[in-house]
Amino acid sequence: MSVLRSGSPHRPARSLALVAGVLLPLLSLLLGLSGTAGAAAVRRAPEPRHPDRDWAGSQIARHEGAAAGGAPPAASLMASVEGVDVSSHNGSVSWSTLWNSGVRFAYVKATESTSYTNPSFAQQYNGSYNIGMIRGAYHFATPDTSSGAAQATYFAGHGGGWSKDGRTLPGALDMEYNPYGATCYGLSPAGMVNWMKDWFATYKARTGRDAVLYTSTGWWKQCTGNSTAFGAVNPLWIPRYGSSVGELPAGWAFHTIWQYTSSGPTVGDHNRFNGSLDRLKALANG
Repeated sequence: MSVLRSGSPHRPARSLALVAGVLLPLLSLLLGLSGTAGAAAVRRAPEPRHPDRDWAGSQIARHEGAAAGGAPPAASLMASVEGVDVSSHNGSVSWSTLWNSGVRFAYVKATESTSYTNPSFAQQYNGSYNIGMIRGAYHFATPDTSSGAAQATYFAGHGGGWSKDGRTLPGALDMEYNPYGATCYGLSPAGMVNWMKDWFATYKARTGRDAVLYTSTGWWKQCTGNSTAFGAVNPLWIPRYGSSVGELPAGWAFHTIWQYTSSGPTVGDHNRFNGSLDRLKALANG
């Protein structure tokens, strides 16, 4: 039987070191594989394939129908202001024609996801401003491609900023049916609400303004469970192509902007601000 002498290597300790040397790399490998699996579980959808065909109401008209002819609804006793919204599919817009027809405000698509900017944005955003309109920018949301914070940051840095010049509206978030797949972008109602909270909070941190929300009642009920989380803070821009604005999503007692047709003169999408021109200026000023 061998005898351990003073100063000689301690074989049990050396064995433990050998085992540790084998196990630690193995553990690191397993953790790495676990991390890879976790990353795969939260993989996002591909970036939008045809963002030039996605604009405010493009999917509303597809899923909920569009009024034929674009005839404006009957005049109301309440004050209102005529507006339009445009995107790259409108190309170079004749702002003088719209101004002469009584249009006084415009929303212009700036971005989609974190990969697309409207190539006609400068002509549309600056052109509406130069003719005398109050203008704003909007973001077409794709909640399955990246976080709300990432998309709000991208929007604010690519045309969606705000300045207190009396002629710039707060940015708007366009939430509607997914042009690329599952209606609700694969999110649960709670997940969708949290995504939007992330977007709105980030946008406000970047600009100091609470953004406008564009959505339809039908989509809102289906994809948020008819959430009441935003009605007290975010002005509602609602599409409904008919003679009245109809039922509002939960949380809002009134709408701020009504997109009443997708086939109006010159550009297609026409809107009415629910109030006087002075109130529209107040919204711009914050």
